[in-house]
Amino acid sequence: MEAYNRTVKPWCCFSFFAFFMTFTFVASFTNAETHYRTFVVQETPVKRLCRTHNTMTVNGQFPGPTLLVRNGDSLVIKVVNNIRYNVTIHWHGIRQMRNPWADGPVFVTQCPIRPGGTYTYRYTIENQEGTLWWHAHSQWLRATVYGALIIYPKLGSPFPFTLPKQDIPILLGEWFDRNPMDVLKLAQFTGAAPNVSDAYTINGQPGDLYRCSKKETVKFSVDAGETILLRIINAALNQELFFAVANHKLTVVGADAAYTKPFTTNVVEIGPGQTTNVLMTADQRPGRYYMAARAYQTAQNATFDNTTTTAIIEYKSAACHAKKGASSIPILPMLPAFNDTNTAIAFTSQFRSPSQRPVPTKIDHNLIFTMGLGLFNCSRPGPRCQGPNGTRFTASMNNVSFVLPTRNSIMQAYYQGNLGIFTANFPGRSSRGYSITQAMCPGHCGNPVQGLRFTSCNLVPQYNSYFKVQVSSRLRTTRCIFMDTISSSLEQVSVTLTQVKIRQHLTFLTLR
Repeated sequence: MEAYNRTVKPWCCFSFFAFFMTFTFVASFTNAETHYRTFVVQETPVKRLCRTHNTMTVNGQFPGPTLLVRNGDSLVIKVVNNIRYNVTIHWHGIRQMRNPWADGPVFVTQCPIRPGGTYTYRYTIENQEGTLWWHAHSQWLRATVYGALIIYPKLGSPFPFTLPKQDIPILLGEWFDRNPMDVLKLAQFTGAAPNVSDAYTINGQPGDLYRCSKKETVKFSVDAGETILLRIINAALNQELFFAVANHKLTVVGADAAYTKPFTTNVVEIGPGQTTNVLMTADQRPGRYYMAARAYQTAQNATFDNTTTTAIIEYKSAACHAKKGASSIPILPMLPAFNDTNTAIAFTSQFRSPSQRPVPTKIDHNLIFTMGLGLFNCSRPGPRCQGPNGTRFTASMNNVSFVLPTRNSIMQAYYQGNLGIFTANFPGRSSRGYSITQAMCPGHCGNPVQGLRFTSCNLVPQYNSYFKVQVSSRLRTTRCIFMDTISSSLEQVSVTLTQVKIRQHLTFLTLR
């Protein structure tokens, strides 16, 4: 754990105000707490959809344990790997200021934790409040190895909204009726798209609409008239989701560990890796109401899981009303169609920061990032070329795919100056020009070059030099624009100090 020493040179006339400010400053550090936890990654029998699988879990829990901390706290988490796969843990959304070694992406910021090995993560929460989450960051282990990370304000600091009576994490996930690692392994071998999930889940349970699941459906009890805070986390592997609670309005008050200007909605659209905090008031007739989530599919002609997961909001006085003749069958919400982009845009366009902030208007540099799936042509048909027309799917950025190293992590290689791990010639734009706004990708945008390439790229405005960005007040950040060549829909890129985070859970490290 890092220690910070500060030396204060007092004025000749030491005032009471200076003493008070110094006391307050020290007190703020004194109130911070260090949390020590142990995560044992292990196989645990988990039964879903009538079948039991040896599922990868943390401490035998699915989902994994919830971490409750405050802004300014530190965490020391020892991870013990008792499974047969390599593993790392990523603290999704945590700003690892001057501490990239704790971020967790396998072979990017660290080498994996081998079977039987241990690794201790140390990091501090700095100026973040709200909901984040943690998950495995090696292949598809994160399908079941994940949990909530909830950050409360510092002691003595209030919420910017009325404190709710209940505070409930809602973890949306995907369940595969087989080992998710085998699903990925098959796709990597054949070059075809991976098989879709068999169910979505809320807090690990599929809900009433799936086989063998009704008895285990998650239920939340509420008092009539009370307001609760739902901390919605999309822990699904690949799918954006619509979420709603039948007959209840939702007031969005935060996203990705940052407060937002409140707005009211009937439905939430949330991408993989994102979090959204909403307030819900139990202001309907006492009864039972479904909360539900199902897919929002942006990619054209791509297969996806089109099922619906549910949990139940149950008023505590519902049983009395049922005795008087009211129905006890939960009411389903009206969720948008799987391709309802208008609803998705209407939702995301409402995000605003709590207050206005000045942004740069002078543009000095333009960067173009084209991202999507290319089709890698095979020299001859075979079992490893089962993509469209005998090809292999290959994801790429500016027509360059990403290949993980196998010896050292990229961060370690960069820090130690090791050669042969990556090259510094990543292109600033696609090597093959084409219209990125057309509905389908032209044939020549396939065949991406396979390689591990990085460039020295600084996206932080310095020395009055600015990059072209679209100004967005959501989360008080600016956002670059790129076009997703798969769905031909605009997506947003968040610019941070050390990395470029793509909305659909792709992360590209910028080494400088």
